[in-house]
Amino acid sequence: MTTLRTKPDIHDAVPSAASYKPRRIKESAVDRVFLIAVYILLTVALIVVIVPLLYILASSFSSPEAVSSGRVYLWPVEFSIAGYQALLGNQQIITGYVNSLIYAFGGTLISTTLTIMIAYPLSRKEFMGRNVIMTLVLFTMLFQGGLIPLYIVVQDLGMLNTRWAMVLPQAIAVWQVIIARTYFRTAIPDELAEAAQLDGCSDLRFLWSVVLPLAKPMIAVIALMYGIFQWNAYFDALIYLKSPDLYPLQLVLRNILILNTQAGGATDVGAQMEREQMADLLKYSLIVVASIPVLLIYPFVARYFTKGVMVGAIKG
Repeated sequence: MTTLRTKPDIHDAVPSAASYKPRRIKESAVDRVFLIAVYILLTVALIVVIVPLLYILASSFSSPEAVSSGRVYLWPVEFSIAGYQALLGNQQIITGYVNSLIYAFGGTLISTTLTIMIAYPLSRKEFMGRNVIMTLVLFTMLFQGGLIPLYIVVQDLGMLNTRWAMVLPQAIAVWQVIIARTYFRTAIPDELAEAAQLDGCSDLRFLWSVVLPLAKPMIAVIALMYGIFQWNAYFDALIYLKSPDLYPLQLVLRNILILNTQAGGATDVGAQMEREQMADLLKYSLIVVASIPVLLIYPFVARYFTKGVMVGAIKG
């Protein structure tokens, strides 16, 4: 009697997904010590950063007496929103917020556009004289004319006491130009530009349809840098602007803080003490109010920011 030999099933030799157990590489003692040291350093850095933030937030929601007496640590004492009421009750705060938003968004758009316009041609090998122009750009980063010549230029251009004085004089930052130029040189291959030229694509069409979509991480990085710079702009407004209707938020908050710290009458001791206590509270409320827009915008660009930082880290 002959026995039939059945063909072995290939599934019998392959382990199922349920029975598969991934193997972990065993870490050496040196690696474990290194990871423990890294975790300790990161924990210390987290504490150093988050403790002042919690203190500022707790102080902004405490009473003026608790803040002035130093009884606030990491939790509000005698919960109060007097600082925020004093700020938001001032019409100048709303005007300053609107002006800062205009300067931040408008200035960021102008600065990012001009940065791309100068960085992309400097990244192309066929652009004649790119090294000379880049040298001149770097020269402005190391040597500047100074504040007085810059003020004279702004004055001669008729931009004093106008919104243009907040967005045009500092429109292009050399460091952002270097970042954009390096990205275009490393992340956009020359073969891609040659293929587009063979298909009849012009330089502007190639920049708009191919380069910019691929450069979203870099654009997010430089836009975030410009946006934070414009939002925190203070010194330019102090020099170029005279009308309170054009003041950004930072300058308005400075004026409010100065008004609350001015000395009162010699006989009005109680009012002077209350004014000083309110000034101490306003310091922390101002920080929170001025930080809210940046905290709201950053989560939306964080993923692009991470990609932009990691560009060029891995090749292959």
